[in-house]
Amino acid sequence: MTLTQLRSFIAIVDCGHNVTLAAQRLHATQSGVSKQLAQLEAALGMSLFVRRARALTGLTEAGAQVLVHARRLLAESANIQALSDNLRRERHGVLRIATTHTQALHALPPALQALERAWPEVAVHVLPGDDADGLQALIDGHVDLALLSGTGAPPGDCIAVPLYRWRRRVVVPAGHPLAGLQRPLRLDDLAGRRLVSYASSQLAGSSLQRAFAQRGLRADVAVTARDGDLIQTYTRAGLGVGIVAEMALDPRDDLVAPPIADDLLPPCTTWLLLHPARVLRDFGFALLAALAPHQAVVDLRRLIADGQPLPEPAPDWQAWRVATRIARPVASKATAAAR
Repeated sequence: MTLTQLRSFIAIVDCGHNVTLAAQRLHATQSGVSKQLAQLEAALGMSLFVRRARALTGLTEAGAQVLVHARRLLAESANIQALSDNLRRERHGVLRIATTHTQALHALPPALQALERAWPEVAVHVLPGDDADGLQALIDGHVDLALLSGTGAPPGDCIAVPLYRWRRRVVVPAGHPLAGLQRPLRLDDLAGRRLVSYASSQLAGSSLQRAFAQRGLRADVAVTARDGDLIQTYTRAGLGVGIVAEMALDPRDDLVAPPIADDLLPPCTTWLLLHPARVLRDFGFALLAALAPHQAVVDLRRLIADGQPLPEPAPDWQAWRVATRIARPVASKATAAAR
């Protein structure tokens, strides 16, 4: 049994039992991946997949149990490599980040620019998607960091660094009845109107749907998108009243963002999440420090190492945006190792 065999096994599972896709992910040949699987099953003396004709249709009971340990073993192998790279002050590497389109567009650029200056030999891959996809990618080990948002507490099985707090804003075309109100918008002003919002707003458990339900109202989410710019484009087209993250707000002459009541919708927090069982490369920590300039580096290290709570609360979006643009330089690996 080898790590290469286990890596092939996991890739086949993650690619929906499709050997061809697994080979593409591993940059290998289909016959090579099939051979690795056959050797693993021979070494273990049992079948890991249910087969129909020549197709893999699912995991056997034994395969499901092996998968749990295989993921753990490969994760520890990656930890050993990451630890070795940190101790050797290796400056090459790959940093994988899962996040939403909004955070990728409005939160990441300044920190990535700082990382590029201090770690020019590091490749960065951003995996955009919704919050649930990003969290699953972190849990499965496909990414090193996840930048996600929510109205409640972060996932309890992750190391969570609060970056900033933000609100959702309402946008309407100029001349819309809601644009001319002489008071802040209330939630009942939106009841009965077609809404344009993020794709997650359609889910019954979303914070938007819960906010309406708690007041005995119904949210008519008629059009959805994953991107704030697209939501505003649809709003300009007259498809409904837009609800967009304040970071993505881009009101022009043809679009208005009227004042809103403080309790219109619950505030959100953007978190940077780490997997507690994985060793973070030094350049990953450098990006974390750049994204959280309101926290001392020593406090961030204590959080990761010992789970000690951070002393500083997350600032609001506007304050965070100013801080990240004048933040201290991202520490290089040699500097970080010396601390």
